[in-house]
Amino acid sequence: LPHSKTCMAVYVSMEAAIALASVVGNVLVVLVVCMNRDLRNTTFCFIVSLAAADIAVGILVIPLAVTISLGIITQFYTCLFLSCLLVIITQVSILSLLAIAIDRYLRVKIPIRYSTIVTQRRAYVAVCLCWLVSFLAGLVPMVGWNNRHVLGNLSGSDYMVCEFTAVMRMDYMVYFNFFGWVVVPLAVMMVLYAEIFRVIRQRLNRRAEATADGERYYRKELKLAKSLALVVLLFAACWLPLHIVNCLDFFHPGRTTPKMAVYTGIFMSHINSALNPLVYAFRIKRFRDTLFEVARGCMACRGGAGASPYPGSTPALTEKVDAGLPQGLQREADGQ
Repeated sequence: LPHSKTCMAVYVSMEAAIALASVVGNVLVVLVVCMNRDLRNTTFCFIVSLAAADIAVGILVIPLAVTISLGIITQFYTCLFLSCLLVIITQVSILSLLAIAIDRYLRVKIPIRYSTIVTQRRAYVAVCLCWLVSFLAGLVPMVGWNNRHVLGNLSGSDYMVCEFTAVMRMDYMVYFNFFGWVVVPLAVMMVLYAEIFRVIRQRLNRRAEATADGERYYRKELKLAKSLALVVLLFAACWLPLHIVNCLDFFHPGRTTPKMAVYTGIFMSHINSALNPLVYAFRIKRFRDTLFEVARGCMACRGGAGASPYPGSTPALTEKVDAGLPQGLQREADGQ
């Protein structure tokens, strides 16, 4: 990025706008799930985890990225820890996406036993594991896999210009972070969603055996699976350019990557955090209906209305599902 005041001002302004959109949009995601009892299921538990990671992008990652781009002076391990935080949030996001894919796969593969196998408590445990594993994997550079030796005589108390590539080793970013924690989970998710679509299509094509209830259930599962698969595709489209730049720098050390390409990749990775709430709002009916209720409630509060602004569930979400489905899946099948 050219180091002119105008370009830097434009860059900081755009990052600030993305940070604001990420925080506001994903706070609304959490609020909608909390306000609507019908959304408090295992899938939306993982979606809230993903939203929390995206909120962290707006609150922590983007300000840190802007601060580092301004060339702050820090100690080596302070800079390394800040860089590790950026990696941790990425890993939380992709593990949450993987958990969502596994959850949807189990719903269509074993719908009868799903509610007994995937309980709310186990979903909470899975979310905690996603965050714990992400922290452990992201903090690996703090215990030695870093560029400390490259900087020669620089001691832990000496100050330096904090740059991500100055403290993070590219073999860690390429082999461990990208191949191990991005490519592999994305490949697994692609296989899972392909199998989800195959199973649903197969069930829908068995018209002689299918009941109206079963067809209704699987059509709604298909619609939600498409929406969540779109979230995965957006994640890949936004994050792969930056990882590809890292791979090019690592495997071709002699070449110089234009700064504009690097910052474009960073900016795209940040935009991803603001896109997910838009996908939920435009493609998931239950989420959209509750979001409208929240908006109406906010306007009612401003107007001094005495009614409760946040009903537990909207009338459109409370229609009963026929008894042809397992009880644990009946309410979740509506409105998707």
